[in-house]
Amino acid sequence: MPVVPVFLVFLSLSWFCGSENVASNAEENQFQQVEPAAPAEQGTYLIQECLSNQYTHKSCEKVFCHPWERCVEGRCLCKLPYQCPKNGSSVCSANGRYFHTYCHLKSYECQQPKAKFLHKGKCMAEETFSISVGHGDSNLLRVKPMNQKNYIFVCDGEWTMNEANVACKHLGFESGAEYYQTNSSITESASNSLHCLQITCRGLETSLAECHIEMKSRDSNEGFVSLQCHENLRACSDGEFRCVNKKCISLNKTCDGINDCGDLSDELCCRECRDNSFHCRSNICIPNKNVCNKEVDCLTGEDEARILCAGKDKGAEKHSMDEERKMIKTLLPQAHCGLTNHTLTRRKRIVGGEIARKGEFPWQVAIKETGSEGATVYCGGVYIGGCWVLTAAHCVRANRVHLYRVWIGLLHTILYDIETDTFSLNRLIIHENYNASTYENDIALLELKSYGKGECSLEQLTPACIPWSEYMFKAGDRCKVSGWGAEKGYTKQYILKWGNVNLFQNCSELYPGRFFKQMACAGTYDGSIDSCKGDSGGPLVCFDAANVAYVWGIVSWGENCGEAGHPGVYTKVASYYDWISHHVTRSLIARYNT
Repeated sequence: MPVVPVFLVFLSLSWFCGSENVASNAEENQFQQVEPAAPAEQGTYLIQECLSNQYTHKSCEKVFCHPWERCVEGRCLCKLPYQCPKNGSSVCSANGRYFHTYCHLKSYECQQPKAKFLHKGKCMAEETFSISVGHGDSNLLRVKPMNQKNYIFVCDGEWTMNEANVACKHLGFESGAEYYQTNSSITESASNSLHCLQITCRGLETSLAECHIEMKSRDSNEGFVSLQCHENLRACSDGEFRCVNKKCISLNKTCDGINDCGDLSDELCCRECRDNSFHCRSNICIPNKNVCNKEVDCLTGEDEARILCAGKDKGAEKHSMDEERKMIKTLLPQAHCGLTNHTLTRRKRIVGGEIARKGEFPWQVAIKETGSEGATVYCGGVYIGGCWVLTAAHCVRANRVHLYRVWIGLLHTILYDIETDTFSLNRLIIHENYNASTYENDIALLELKSYGKGECSLEQLTPACIPWSEYMFKAGDRCKVSGWGAEKGYTKQYILKWGNVNLFQNCSELYPGRFFKQMACAGTYDGSIDSCKGDSGGPLVCFDAANVAYVWGIVSWGENCGEAGHPGVYTKVASYYDWISHHVTRSLIARYNT
């Protein structure tokens, strides 16, 4: 069968038969996946094809950028200070410079690394925060906090490579620590110390002053931290992992939630995680203490999911500047998208597709062409905010832009609805590398004409969120596809329907030579719900842990509709995040990483 542009046909959802216990809406959209088997050896924790991408803490395909950074072409780049929110506490830098907020300082430091954080508040004369490492066999770490006259040794309790790396970066060693030891070579003068400093960091701070530091009475059996910073590159042995920054660490320190590398590269490509760490679905390991701490660390928010965190209260935040960073995040501009007006419940079995209710798919639009049959929807599309609609490139032609009409608030293509509205197009942007023969880059943007000089009046619509990372959803996840596509037997339908489909993994094997990296495929394992003739350009939406909808795919092409082994093929929208943001402005679509 030849490749054809596709539209949706809803048959039956028999793959979903099973337990009668229907989850809540939040649980219902949680991701379905098979847990990996326990590894036979240490190296099997790591995903080799992922490691080849050299991901680090600066890779926004894998992590959230800090509030003083923004995600551009997969990298967290420095913002300029004026791009930070203006609210927040004033801070002082190590070189005595005053900044209005912590974000302003970190943005400045991003470009001038010596301007590290010193303390909150205005700068005063001769204020210092300093650390030193002893010489010889002890290498004991000493810290002189603000308003202290003397250096104090550091307690070994709660100290990890997170803190060790920060201490070495504070000292100017960009690769962080080589190793640290506790209870080692304590001199007589040190053993008589009655107090020590307990320090905890997240691991990506650049100054120990940013971490939580607490003076405590020392237990007689408590040891101190000795530290060796990383200076010289060397070849890694068979039992070691080579970090992106060229540092070597033991393989059994990968995927444990601790930033042993210093650039996080040991935690970003993990098939599963070791004890005391949490596995994000994007194959990242985070410390268990970061779970349910009211800050999203996983790309799709499962570390803060309501069902996981119910009844868990971690209490007051310990880390002094973490509170400030979290507050800054709440002040950043964020697109409001992906929320529906109705609960999208699941059915044990769907025959002929489920009829959509008003408000269930508030991003769905219909595209018609003037002069064609009045009731026929020419293509589907998805509203993404402002005056912009996303659709498939094969749905539109540049020389026919004046003929296209976008219908919003449409459920039934024949029955009149007073809330339905129609828009002509201001312009049409087809991806410059669209290939009509292979359906590569099958994506286009439609800009609606606004009424008068104002913005488009689209109260009936809510935009779907645009995914910025290809790691947000994966094979096995259950997503939803909607449209006015043909029924079984290619009979026309006039009412918006939807169905549950699963993302597939082996699409290049199912469509050899025709499936490309920027494509995704989805369907049911028995072919009972599939993309087929009737709704090209329509949305495939997947949901994060907070039940927020992201347009993961645009209906593109398929083969043998409704047949097992031939799932529908979609344009993978995450691959075009930068292309979309270039045309519509990043602030319109950026839910995070702005």
